[in-house]
Amino acid sequence: MTIDDVARPDTPGTPPATTTTTTDTPATATPATAAPTASAGRPGGWAALRPLVLRLHFYAGVVVAPFLLVSAVSGLLYALSVPAEKLVYAHELEVPVPDGATALPLSQQVEAARKANADGTVTAVWPGAEPGATTRVLMADPEAPEGTSMAVFVDPYTGDIRGELPSYGSSGALPLRTWISGLHVDLHLGELGRNYSELAASWLWVVALGGLLLWLGRRRKNRRALFLPERGPKSRRRTLSWHGAVGLWAVAGLVALSATGLTWSRYAGENIGSVQDRLGGATPALSAGITGGAGGAGEHAGHGAGHHPAPVAQGADIGIDKAVEAARGAGIDSPSISVVLPAEGSGYVVKETDKQFPAELDSVAVNPADGAVLDRLDFADYPLLAKLTRVGIDAHMGVFLGLFNQLALAALALALILLIVWGYRMWWLRRPGRPVARGAWRKVPPTMLLPLLAVTALTSWFVPLLGISLAAFLAVDVTAGVVTRIRAGRRGPDPAGTP
Repeated sequence: MTIDDVARPDTPGTPPATTTTTTDTPATATPATAAPTASAGRPGGWAALRPLVLRLHFYAGVVVAPFLLVSAVSGLLYALSVPAEKLVYAHELEVPVPDGATALPLSQQVEAARKANADGTVTAVWPGAEPGATTRVLMADPEAPEGTSMAVFVDPYTGDIRGELPSYGSSGALPLRTWISGLHVDLHLGELGRNYSELAASWLWVVALGGLLLWLGRRRKNRRALFLPERGPKSRRRTLSWHGAVGLWAVAGLVALSATGLTWSRYAGENIGSVQDRLGGATPALSAGITGGAGGAGEHAGHGAGHHPAPVAQGADIGIDKAVEAARGAGIDSPSISVVLPAEGSGYVVKETDKQFPAELDSVAVNPADGAVLDRLDFADYPLLAKLTRVGIDAHMGVFLGLFNQLALAALALALILLIVWGYRMWWLRRPGRPVARGAWRKVPPTMLLPLLAVTALTSWFVPLLGISLAAFLAVDVTAGVVTRIRAGRRGPDPAGTP
């Protein structure tokens, strides 16, 4: 976000146009005589686009940066909350491993959880993925906060209850991470608050890519200055150097965060999902229905044993232990799994939940009457777009590559915070200063301007909050230009140019 470039003259030492001409030879032109020659024709390429990109980057940076700052700070907290959760809830999540002990059958652990929470209804079970990890029994409980299940943590070796905590969604976020996630997504303001995060995600890629273009387009003495910040006394120039160099290293990650963040958004997210579906990239679903013998007739029928079971009598159930055994026999071999208990007319669903690379996310549906596989869905069979979406979301949440993923997210969030602080510092050091002259778009050749306008219109439709806020920027800018021109009156034209 190269805010420092605002109104930056190409040659700081150039005298003003009113400087008296000396006895130079005619071949030596002063800035006053050179100006008409330079303005005789429209600039082309980057020279024509740079003022427009700079003005957009400046206003977007100044106005949208507070939203980005809140998103970056809350995102940093979220990245740190994943490992922090293991420390805060260590008593519930971990138990000592007795010598020579083996885990109790899941059915006994579930029964212990039922006794501890008689008002809850068991919906799913997450066995411990490694030695010393507790089993999480998820229950529908009227006392659990809206949108969460009550998780009962069971010692798999003794059956003792280690505690109960609300658990959110398929990620299993506990209260600390859930609260920080809500802060990051909507500031705990509900649907209204989601507009803040969508606005931030909508502009992040624009500001990042605009800053990249401005940084790459600067003149510099050596290539080292492109990648590494300059040393020396504190100054606006050194701040710009840090701003540009750090932005260069972080731009790819920031754009990726923007893209994956938009998939969760309210308005752009719907458009993204619609396009993904039309391109055949929708995430496939496992069919677990058994009523009427239609067990394998789902979208991925035939991935299992091809068995079409007869209607199952109400109450027929092989139990969770045999259901997991059947799933293991069908190839669900990851130690990290979840088991969704059967509801009326459906079977057990056993899913792999290891999202680290390489992801193990296969799943099977098991007939509760006889343990037959109703349907199978392998992650390898996902469409490419569905795979990329899954990986992108998991990376955004810090679970794709474990601790490395979380540290990378924290580094990106910290980089964004610093970029914003440096941007405002450059703006402050430049005061009173003024942005690039209005009307920069008039200098863009029509062959570049028309495609640019078309892309802008399409992008604004696809990312509505980007389009609405951009229109607001333009309206304010035009209004400010008109007011300035009126106030100037007979004193001359607007020094920033007409809008």
